[in-house]
Amino acid sequence: MTPPIVVDIDGTITRGDGSSSVDPHVFETLREWPAPVVIATGKAFPYPVALCQFIGIPPLVIAENGGVVLADDDVRVTGDASAPHEVAREYREAGYDLGWGESDLVNRWRETEVAVNRASPLAPLEEIAAEYELEVVDTGYAYHVKDPAISKGEGLREICAALDRPVEEFVAIGDSENDVSTFAVAGRSFAVANADEAAQAAADEVIEGSYSAGALSVLSELR
Repeated sequence: MTPPIVVDIDGTITRGDGSSSVDPHVFETLREWPAPVVIATGKAFPYPVALCQFIGIPPLVIAENGGVVLADDDVRVTGDASAPHEVAREYREAGYDLGWGESDLVNRWRETEVAVNRASPLAPLEEIAAEYELEVVDTGYAYHVKDPAISKGEGLREICAALDRPVEEFVAIGDSENDVSTFAVAGRSFAVANADEAAQAAADEVIEGSYSAGALSVLSELR
């Protein structure tokens, strides 16, 4: 039986060509998947919802590293951005920049955390975040300032409760530190070859292929 899956976006189903574009070859595979497909990401909520719509699959979404969860047409905001915004304010006042330009489309629709460009200094960001009892998670694409109680793994538990399915049925595929919590609760987990050390150490198996090629290979095996 084909298992339900929970799949990361950046670094997992993207092309790996230096861009952040999703490999269109993934669309057909996910659209035809005969079990639930959960899109789990550090991106702001509108992005994975739009991706589900473009693929043509029911919107089961874990966004902002678990801060926003969508299942069964119910949106649950489990985080509060007020403290991360205070961290961002102090970070700017200390002379640093979030690094996304004036329009800041990375944070514009973000509801529960703040993302900082990885070209910006990490140490002062972590120091300020610690004062607010927040953590900074490096996804390989941005530094995410968030409540440590929020995670993709807890988001998956919420979706499983809404679907009335055991979390152990799910297979997780990811590439980064923020996928470790998903790997911990899913029944089986795979890290693509380009995954960071934390993800590779936490996964049940590291796939030989990188980025979307790796994800597609394991999806083919599971199917």
